[in-house]
Amino acid sequence: MEMLIITGMSGAGKSTALKILEDSGYLCIDNFPVMLLEKFSELSFSGNTNEQKIALCMDVRSGKEIDKLPGILDRISASGRQIRVLFLDADDSALIMRYKETRRNHPLSPGGRVEEGIRLERERIEPLKNRADYIIDTSRMLTRDLMMRLSDIFLNKGKYFGLNVNIVSFGFKYGIPEDADMVFDVRFLPNPYYIPALKKFTGLDDDVHNYVMGFKEAGIFLDKVEDMMKFLLPHYVEEGKHQIVIAIGCTGGKHRSVTLAMELANRLSEIEGYGVTLEHIHIDRDAKRGK
Repeated sequence: MEMLIITGMSGAGKSTALKILEDSGYLCIDNFPVMLLEKFSELSFSGNTNEQKIALCMDVRSGKEIDKLPGILDRISASGRQIRVLFLDADDSALIMRYKETRRNHPLSPGGRVEEGIRLERERIEPLKNRADYIIDTSRMLTRDLMMRLSDIFLNKGKYFGLNVNIVSFGFKYGIPEDADMVFDVRFLPNPYYIPALKKFTGLDDDVHNYVMGFKEAGIFLDKVEDMMKFLLPHYVEEGKHQIVIAIGCTGGKHRSVTLAMELANRLSEIEGYGVTLEHIHIDRDAKRGK
């Protein structure tokens, strides 16, 4: 018998997570009443349902009842029944952008400013985040990234330390990403931009990728960064970090940074226990400007 509580910030992907788990065999219930959880868990764990997997989504839509959820979970745990908690989070800018795209109102500020609703929600559910078994930051995740992370944790039973490693390629001429925790400058490598046959392509194309990786310095750089990450990541986990952003930059964010970001993401993905996402934020910037 498995029971999972899905909670977290509105707009962080709880509905998507519920759908992913439902497709994977979980019995899923959205907006489950908080005050029914204790009795429901008692009936579920005492029944003939050892193979059953249940996921219940509970959040601020429950009103003031959500404030009682940590205490209810404590009582259930004291009775010997184990319920795990998955907390989905995202930074404020990502949440605001998602609300603008969907044109939805925040449940704590209907008709008001989304920013205020987000602030109130963070205060309300902080106790749940503090007692969560798993925290996933979806700020830079696509649906497929979330699917892979949930599969690692709940379906493949892999080890997961709760740290998301977001690797971002960018162009210095467009500015360093504001949320970067570490920035690596790869402009020490020759620039494919000045090779006529490569100029219009990107690090996603084999010719550019092979050109950049053809320099031994590229491999040495990746070896050193990978070694550094193997040292740093466990210490970030110990300090309670749930997300780090590694930004790799070249001049325009199309060739060298894209290639090395992809290579680093592949390497770090092989280290068990961490979620890795990859994003190329400036790869199409010149195309969008019509250059």
